Amino acid sequence: MASGTTTDLRTGIVLRYNNDLYQVVEFQHVAPGNWRAFVRLKLKNLNNGKVIEDRVRAGSDIEIVRIERRTMQFLYRDGDDFIFMNNETFDQVPVSEAAVGSGAQFLKENETADLVYDDEREVLLGVELPIFVSLAVTETTTAVRGDTATNVTKAATLETGAVIQVPGFVNEGDVLKIDTRTGTYIERV
Repeated sequence: MASGTTTDLRTGIVLRYNNDLYQVVEFQHVAPGNWRAFVRLKLKNLNNGKVIEDRVRAGSDIEIVRIERRTMQFLYRDGDDFIFMNNETFDQVPVSEAAVGSGAQFLKENETADLVYDDEREVLLGVELPIFVSLAVTETTTAVRGDTATNVTKAATLETGAVIQVPGFVNEGDVLKIDTRTGTYIERV
């Protein structure tokens, strides 16, 4: 762990804040006229994924946690665990569904993801999935004729089993680009 001040803040770094680990989503230095300057923080809890907002005085001490990202390949699911493999050492690591997060429904076998570890204690903090994935549509309903006047969506089942809303023109067999953070359709690939 490294000690620092609010001037050392960067988007993406991990802090120990209120006895928990948080990743900085965004921050803004504010100097309101003749009042004291402060830093507005938006932090994501690495244990439960909740995002909080808080303010700290400019120049305050912060505790920066050193993290290590290891790129690993997702192999398969074993009950509630996801099995990842280190491509250099071929070690297999079981990761709980809670650590993978809500994007787990878009994780396809043989895809890579970054496992984030606390560098000091060698504890898994979470899994960072690729922001965009390409998945094939395995099942969808047909669009009703005349529904094209507005932005009509329909449910589509992807090859991983995830069900998302897609535009009416998407058919079975189409490969779609999906945002794993929000679970939304982006475009056809």
